[in-house]
Amino acid sequence: MSGPPDAAPGRPPITGVPAPTLCQVLSTQPPYRIDQLQRALYRESATEFEQILTLPTPLRSALAQRFRYESLDAVHTERSSDGTRKTLFRTADGAPVETVQMPTERAGATTICLSSQAGCGMGCTFCATGAMGLTRNLTGSEIVDQFLHFRRRSDADRTPDRAVFMGMGEPLANLQAVEAAVRTLVDPAAVGLSPRRVTVSTVGLPRGIHAMAGWGLPVSLAISLHAADNDLRTHLVPVARRFPLDSLMEASRRYQRRARRRVTYEYTLLDGVNDAPAQALGLARLLRGQRCHVNLIPFNAYPGARYRPTPRAAVRAFRDTLREHGLRATVRRTRGRDISGACGQLHAGALAPDGGVRG
Repeated sequence: MSGPPDAAPGRPPITGVPAPTLCQVLSTQPPYRIDQLQRALYRESATEFEQILTLPTPLRSALAQRFRYESLDAVHTERSSDGTRKTLFRTADGAPVETVQMPTERAGATTICLSSQAGCGMGCTFCATGAMGLTRNLTGSEIVDQFLHFRRRSDADRTPDRAVFMGMGEPLANLQAVEAAVRTLVDPAAVGLSPRRVTVSTVGLPRGIHAMAGWGLPVSLAISLHAADNDLRTHLVPVARRFPLDSLMEASRRYQRRARRRVTYEYTLLDGVNDAPAQALGLARLLRGQRCHVNLIPFNAYPGARYRPTPRAAVRAFRDTLREHGLRATVRRTRGRDISGACGQLHAGALAPDGGVRG
């Protein structure tokens, strides 16, 4: 496994440089220069130092010699008929990463679906990313720069105002970088999102959930459940063998208490596998008494998938059973399916030697 590009010789990305270091770099400048630089980096449309016209030319040149403005190169972008965009990035060491921008119900707003790893090592059997395996963790700057790529290039009617860690990878297996990225995303002096507009999704790593509870940030937690019994869940999510449901539920309840937030349980419905009425009842029993919401996800097929989506009538019946037993349950609206940008479809097409996309 190759190391992260920020650890390699050369210019580090400026979004990965701590504010105290930037202050030292700008120590000979007027104090307001740091504010001008931070605003340009995180709030404005500049994509290189030369475009930050509020800074004097010598300073722009000096910054460009010392830092990279963006840590990711955009290789290819696809656009869905529903307005979703999916961009394939390449890191400095060539790792492929996919990020998705999705329109939301709120007019003029979009959600950015962030990746925390290049590939994924969890091996979930219904997910295209899981079939890739793990290349490496992303750095905090590589995560934040995914969001900034779209913010800097978005039209006024497509402003990103929400970030969800639901792209490639398992966020809580890259805990340090994800926490750093989240803190940058919600920092009023940086990206400036409301913490309630940031969601971290995990297959259910209790240690990471306990750590999140100690962040002191009211970010949302989503747990990929997919089954209410250990045997089936282990079949669908192999890592669950190490973390049975009782330990996962204990971690989730603790998060609900400490963060004072409702937890979302994600449940991908697979035809004839986990969508029977009895399984809906089992899920209702498992989650009884929790501050939670169940997000039912229709399975999004991809080449080589071993499962089929549950018919719509059965999806509605499963949802209605949960509601009848006191749970809040909704069916996720699928977006970006025609560009393989929907949940479980990200697979980061192979990069050609010239930086293009193979196949």
